[in-house]
Amino acid sequence: MKILAVNAGSSSLKFQMYEMPEEKVLISGVFERIGIDNSFYTIKLNGEKIRKDVELSNHSVAVGFLTKELLENNIVDSLDEIKGVGHRVVQGADKFDRTVIVDENVEKMISDLSCLAPLHNPAALVGIKAFKEFMPNATHTAVFDTAFHQTMPEVAYMYALPYEWYKDYSVRKYGAHGTSHKYVSLRAREILGKDDSKIIVCHLGNGGSISAVVNGKCIDTSMGFTPNAGVIMGTRCGDIDASIIPYIMNVTGMNANDIDTAINKKSGLLGISGISSDSRDIEINAENGNKRCILAQEMFSRRVVEYIAKYYVLMGGADAICFTAGIGENSISTRKSIIDKLGVLGIKLDENANNIRGEEKLITTSDSKIPCYVIPTNEEVMIARDTYNLAMEEKNV
Repeated sequence: MKILAVNAGSSSLKFQMYEMPEEKVLISGVFERIGIDNSFYTIKLNGEKIRKDVELSNHSVAVGFLTKELLENNIVDSLDEIKGVGHRVVQGADKFDRTVIVDENVEKMISDLSCLAPLHNPAALVGIKAFKEFMPNATHTAVFDTAFHQTMPEVAYMYALPYEWYKDYSVRKYGAHGTSHKYVSLRAREILGKDDSKIIVCHLGNGGSISAVVNGKCIDTSMGFTPNAGVIMGTRCGDIDASIIPYIMNVTGMNANDIDTAINKKSGLLGISGISSDSRDIEINAENGNKRCILAQEMFSRRVVEYIAKYYVLMGGADAICFTAGIGENSISTRKSIIDKLGVLGIKLDENANNIRGEEKLITTSDSKIPCYVIPTNEEVMIARDTYNLAMEEKNV
């Protein structure tokens, strides 16, 4: 059965086509700068990467090019061969604790929850509508980043705010990156060969989050009511003293929208460094002695360490610490900085083993009290698995 896993961003569209249940990747790619000048897409087919510069005015145009590639490369003879399309959706709040088939009610709920993920949920809806237009006979599913975190206990997800805010306005911790945390923690359990496990997953990319996973279930995570909470990110501030916000509004005259833009799009690594939100740029400039970039790197690794330490105590130990996503998988210096700070826990970095990018590997020494792994995430395969299962259920009804 052919299943398409889709991740639509505000100006991008990632996809991966699988033959299921074998989980064989048939084609993958990404459309970039949708609705922006100089748009293009890249596909990977039979180990070869091909880039094409095209005008991508909107997501429907991108899906049109995608379907053209599927047909011309003989991935499918007809779009009806695609039995399922799984869509990544960031925010499902406490409304969804699992992947669901998309219907009008689900679309409305995703839209209603856009206030909690204004950068992501609207983009996911655009992607859903575009794919439904081209593939109306496929089973379309919504795979929520928040679903994996719905196992958090009340003591973890509640805020010490007026209780009515929770009852009346659903103010609580929801987390994000759940599909990635689920995949990496599952893979870690396979590596360890034990289901009875305590695992800390560090999903570190332009957006970042840490999770504590006990016996396959999330008991706490760093992101909160929105994806802004937790560690420092590319353009997001992470945890701050909330009273900073009314103070800045009073002294500058900024309104709520101005503040929201500042803490989501102008803060984090970008705000500290003044140069870039991309950790690769930060690293290069830090190596060249840029003090603000050095500060940004140090602040980033320190915040990650604080969460690892917190979850280590919360779980009463850890069987493994895992690094994943763009920075976690590829930044040798960031992993070293983090692990070096964890020496008090008896963790010892293997410098040679750590000298890798984007591959699964144990990066601590044999006498390290806690093994640390790089585990490349695979959100797409998790999306494909859930979508395949639901498509099979729907087919057998």
